[in-house]
Amino acid sequence: MFEQTFVDGGKTKKTWTVMAAFAGQIAFIGVLVVLPLIFFEGLPTATLQAFLTAPPPPPPPPPPPAAAPPVRVVKVIPRQFDAGKLMAPKVIPKDVATIKEEELPPPTSGVSGVVGGVPGGVAGGSMGGVLGGIIGSVPSAAPPPPPPPKKEEKAAAPTRIKIGGAVQQAKLVRQPHPVYPPLAKQARISGVVKLSAIISKDGTIQHLEVISGHPLLVPAALEAVKQWVYQPTLLNGEPVEVVTQIDVNFTLSQ
Repeated sequence: MFEQTFVDGGKTKKTWTVMAAFAGQIAFIGVLVVLPLIFFEGLPTATLQAFLTAPPPPPPPPPPPAAAPPVRVVKVIPRQFDAGKLMAPKVIPKDVATIKEEELPPPTSGVSGVVGGVPGGVAGGSMGGVLGGIIGSVPSAAPPPPPPPKKEEKAAAPTRIKIGGAVQQAKLVRQPHPVYPPLAKQARISGVVKLSAIISKDGTIQHLEVISGHPLLVPAALEAVKQWVYQPTLLNGEPVEVVTQIDVNFTLSQ
């Protein structure tokens, strides 16, 4: 067959015919390849999506089965008493517990109990008590202590009181007389110098203020009054300070 294609009666065909046939085959193959790319709408959509999209993830594993609720074992305690009567057990236990009774302490008093009482007695019980009165014999809670008595606060005693000048003058212990100023004597000046004084607890002058008086007489009055000493003034047995008024008289007869 191959020989029939290229050899005809012992002679080779022309070269251009071979090249034309080869080019025609290549063009046919190219058309077959390009047509699906151009007319892709004709292809099945499901097939294209299967090629272009990623496969879906695998489904998640099923949740583990829920744990079974724990089985609660209810232990049935056989009733030993029914209406105050002892009942016989329905099942014979394998182990029988032995109860050992301890010796009771000796009675604290020489008085013996009565029939029906509790051996040894109950703390806080009464004479002639019975078994059913044990609960009633238990002492109840002690009552709360009474509130502490309120302390009466005494009013603080004043540390300073005010006394009239005439009353306080009677307590003078030392009273130097003022010196008449020479200038005031030459000018024939006389009068009264009024001073406000604070007498300390020991009777000495603590503070002086001028209320009224002639300026030429005030310095001599202050100098003399500063040296005065009084008896301590007591209030409820305690010495206190005193506020009073002191009058110093200046007369030319001196």
